[in-house]
Amino acid sequence: MHHISRARSLQPERIERVAVFIDGANLYAASRTLGFDVDYKNLLAHFRQRAYLVRAYYYTALLETEEYSPLRPLVDWLGYNGYAVVTKPAKEFTDATGRRRVKGSVDIEMAVDVLDLTPHLDHAVIFSGDGDLRRLVEAVQRRGVRVTVISTIRTQPAMIADDLRRQADSFIDLADLAEHITRRQVEPRARTAPPPARAAATGTRATPADPFREGPELPD
Repeated sequence: MHHISRARSLQPERIERVAVFIDGANLYAASRTLGFDVDYKNLLAHFRQRAYLVRAYYYTALLETEEYSPLRPLVDWLGYNGYAVVTKPAKEFTDATGRRRVKGSVDIEMAVDVLDLTPHLDHAVIFSGDGDLRRLVEAVQRRGVRVTVISTIRTQPAMIADDLRRQADSFIDLADLAEHITRRQVEPRARTAPPPARAAATGTRATPADPFREGPELPD
């Protein structure tokens, strides 16, 4: 038995296979409300340092009626810099008050990709607070894959549905991740953001900030 234990200890640790799925509009709204801009290069590097990143997806809806969309440069950059970009046409309509509205949910596109990739993953990371994704998270968990959801409860109201947060294996508040994924040139602006609230102040149970802590980190 001594020899068996020693042989096992000499085996290399298994690196966790992770994929990241980003609802672009959801992440943009949450980060801007918290007072910072996301640096997508830093975001990619953050996860690559902690696991084997199988793929990173970015989802967004684009208005086809617009000659120029402010999202287009970002979408093009992401496509050339390590992200699989999934776009869909956004629908424009006028609500009951006569205001122009744009609708463009990417939940179905995300669900298809998550389930397709699940057999090749140990861990799925979803940037979204949309409660409609709860059933997707449950389906992924039944296949033996852990799910981390990233959004925020530091806003009023919180930007993540409570049932989605409860369903996930881990929850990371976007405010706690900001130092790793923020554009460095906007640091002065971050001073105007609300200070991070402690778990006791929000009446919620604290969740470990880094669900990757159990796995080995890759070298920079």
